[in-house]
Amino acid sequence: MIETEHGPFELVKDHKEAFEVKSFNDRYIPYFDKYTYIVGDISAEKLRLKGFMDDDVSKIPDFLMESAVPNAPYFIVKRMGDAPKREEEEPDES
Repeated sequence: MIETEHGPFELVKDHKEAFEVKSFNDRYIPYFDKYTYIVGDISAEKLRLKGFMDDDVSKIPDFLMESAVPNAPYFIVKRMGDAPKREEEEPDES
């Protein structure tokens, strides 16, 4: 179990030790809150993230084969519980 700023995750696969909590927290955006699985791959020394729902998990190997650099470092994490509640920004009335 890995605790991140975006909730707890299980590290399913960590090919070539690609997962780093700081990089994950820096690249993660609220858009990914709806996904159960998040795949991260490193291309040109940058972390790219892609989300998958439970019923799309079988598509992860195809995604890695088609979209990631061959033999590139990558990881797969699974959300454990709900994403943390985010406070919506109030409009500035000044």
